[in-house]
Amino acid sequence: MNEAVIIGDDGLARCSWSANDPEYRRYHDEEWGHEQRDSRALYEKMCLEGFQAGLSWITILRRRPAFREVFLGFDPERVAALTETDVERLLQDARIIRHRGKIEATIGNARAALALDGSLSELMWSFAPDSATSARPTAWADVPAVTAESTALSKELRRNGFRFVGPTTMYALMQATGMVDDHFEGCFRATETNRTER
Repeated sequence: MNEAVIIGDDGLARCSWSANDPEYRRYHDEEWGHEQRDSRALYEKMCLEGFQAGLSWITILRRRPAFREVFLGFDPERVAALTETDVERLLQDARIIRHRGKIEATIGNARAALALDGSLSELMWSFAPDSATSARPTAWADVPAVTAESTALSKELRRNGFRFVGPTTMYALMQATGMVDDHFEGCFRATETNRTER
């Protein structure tokens, strides 16, 4: 067992980042790295990853129910209709991250998603690397913050009017939505692949 994996009190080996908080554990076990191709869910994840910038992910997870409430279930059509009055109201809501730029980006990104020629899912997944040819990470040093694919996805999203979609944020989204599988070797969630050893 390596330092990137820890055995929980339930006897399961998990990526060590998920070990010390019940919500992190649930997120790791049930969501993180699961393939997600639903455009609405990907829009939500994009927005939440944007709000996370500069903060810990657990902060966002704990506030996710409030985010979902105030951003109308992250339905792009409904969010796109929000106005400056709504922005001012959201800036007063202590249940979410009160950052004007991120709130405005969430609304603007809904409009950008609706303006795409195809679906948001098609656009995002077109940048997913072939994970079967990459080695599973065995240590923290094996996990990049940015990749060529996340940089290219960021550039394309920005070209289409999206904001708070930098390369690091997009790599975190790729990890979370199964576009890449960064569960550490030894984690019970590590999938069976034909990856080579590092």
